[in-house]
Amino acid sequence: MNYPQFPKNCTSLLCKYLTPEVFDELKDKKTRYGYTLEQLIRSGVENVDSGIGVYAGDEESYELFAPLLDPIIREYHGFGPDDRHVSDMDPAHLQIGNPDPEGAYVLSTRIRVGRNLHCFPLGPNLSRRERLVVECMVSDALRALEGELAGSYHPLEGMDKETRERMIKDHFLFKEGDRFLEAAGLNRDWPEGRGIYHNTDKTFLVWVNEEDQLRIISMEPGADIASVFGRLAKAVKSLEKRLVFAFSERLGYITSCPTNLGTAMRASVHIRLPKLGKDMEKFKTITDRYELQIRGIHGEHSESEGSVYDISNKRRLGITEVQAVRQMAEGVEALIEEEKRL
Repeated sequence: MNYPQFPKNCTSLLCKYLTPEVFDELKDKKTRYGYTLEQLIRSGVENVDSGIGVYAGDEESYELFAPLLDPIIREYHGFGPDDRHVSDMDPAHLQIGNPDPEGAYVLSTRIRVGRNLHCFPLGPNLSRRERLVVECMVSDALRALEGELAGSYHPLEGMDKETRERMIKDHFLFKEGDRFLEAAGLNRDWPEGRGIYHNTDKTFLVWVNEEDQLRIISMEPGADIASVFGRLAKAVKSLEKRLVFAFSERLGYITSCPTNLGTAMRASVHIRLPKLGKDMEKFKTITDRYELQIRGIHGEHSESEGSVYDISNKRRLGITEVQAVRQMAEGVEALIEEEKRL
């Protein structure tokens, strides 16, 4: 493999930190699961418009390829090599109210965490057999859930087209990954080994073998953020009785994309802001203050529809789950106050 030639207008963190010196240092290294620098950077090399451009193949990637990954992690999360991540998913510590009790602005709240099984490669490096084993282990653990979390598992393979399209439209089901995930190797053997679990009320979902092996999701209409977080925390605690998740004392929960490290949490609302949406400079000033991201309602790389925006926490590493959710709630409250003022 030769040093990749990036265009001058490339702004990804891969372009910024993969110097010829770092490339030479890492090009011949290989993790115990056989993951290489070429695989790590493939998505960013093939998609020069990436924001980040790297996907880890296993837990060891973050140690072996640290000369490249540590600067990326430092810039994205503000988290240095000597920092240590602390986790806190205790709902009793959250102590927030409903930022939109009348339901005038917030359509729905959704909080998810990514998880991967310890002693398995991550999605970009998962073999077909390993993916099927992960699916079996995870679906067995999900079927053991009780109470409001009880539900059923639905494999993607064999799911009829009408059901699949309806669930995607309703934001319940994931679809085949985009070109960034495709280049990272996350679409291999699609749709085999993938599926979705949901409870009866569809307020709790788990995506199996999407970008990460588990995407654990709690959601409901309205802005009762504390309720959504409480359900998520309960589910994670229940699953931890049967599954061992990949966790680093330094980096927190291990994920394939470095942006999800730490809490691996994305706490978000769909919120309608017709007036503020006309002044994106002011909009971004508020979201930047609370370290929030603005997306369209169909996720990353999508546009807003009907003045509805997806607002979520940006930082995941070096901040606890409770802090991330509280910061998101405070930001949503500030956005609503500005919308009212306008």
